[in-house]
Amino acid sequence: MSQPLKPWVLSLLLVCFGSAGVALGSAMGSTGWEAWWLAVHDPVSWQIVWDIRLPRSLGAWAGGALLGLAGALAQGLFRNPLADPYLLGSASGASLGVAMYLSLFGGSTLASGWWVRLGLTGAAFVGAVLAVLLTLLLARGVQHTLRLLLAGVIVGVVLGAITSFLNLWRPEVWQGMQGFMLGSTGFVGWTACVLMCAVLGLCVALGLSMARVLDALTLGENTARSLGVPLAPARLLLVAVIALATGTAVAQMGLIAFVGLAAPHLVRAMVRTTHGWSVLLSALAGGWLLLLADLLARGLIAPQEMPVGVLTAVLGGGYLLWRLSRTSSSAGRA
Repeated sequence: MSQPLKPWVLSLLLVCFGSAGVALGSAMGSTGWEAWWLAVHDPVSWQIVWDIRLPRSLGAWAGGALLGLAGALAQGLFRNPLADPYLLGSASGASLGVAMYLSLFGGSTLASGWWVRLGLTGAAFVGAVLAVLLTLLLARGVQHTLRLLLAGVIVGVVLGAITSFLNLWRPEVWQGMQGFMLGSTGFVGWTACVLMCAVLGLCVALGLSMARVLDALTLGENTARSLGVPLAPARLLLVAVIALATGTAVAQMGLIAFVGLAAPHLVRAMVRTTHGWSVLLSALAGGWLLLLADLLARGLIAPQEMPVGVLTAVLGGGYLLWRLSRTSSSAGRA
């Protein structure tokens, strides 16, 4: 049986993979492959690389890192390996926010106008935050993890149903919603990239500060309470970090499936460590996964693009199925 990697080794590998992916994404586009040193001598090529490809690649990495980090925190908070960042209803809230914005003001999620994009981003973020607040209201705070989990599931289902009704009532909304539902990194510019990187830095700092709380929760709530862990404030801060990370990523890129669920599983399959390393490594793994999916989305049927959310669902779902089959085979042999 192969020995697990050291956490610092895996982090170094993920940083190298991410850097290589950003460099590759900056040279890859519908006009072909253009190396950095060739683009320097061509103003048009340089503008394409600097203003479009580089922020898109960096933004894809930052958005995936936000989802990976949120997934690690959610799985640690709920002590459930099937928990994902959308479990508190943020995805359904963001979808409803975008649907309401489109029904009231028109436009499309694929529109290039900055005013339309700003409105859609704000609607998605506000919808995600309000959905999490509704979950907290129904759960009567964060005192009971199971109640919080069930409230998140209920809010997600109800808000998803309202969004579906709105799409049926206003058919033109559904056409505009497709880009958001399938997920896209194609409209991530420098503003969105810088915003996601700034939020990522804040969430990583807060997540690392809560790592010992998550380690204590693995022993059970009663044990954690006996160790002096303030469970209610800790849960509230964790929920806030999950909501902030998820809402920021969804608002900029739409619904990206499976990254937040698969990234922590990928880390746990390679290393055995505490939540401090797990949170950081899940962020790095999530960034690399979404960046890889973005590269494939651009290259598989070039010059056309596939929705990146479809590829993340295929890659993440395929990986989890492979892990499940390996676990079942090992259990059968045992």
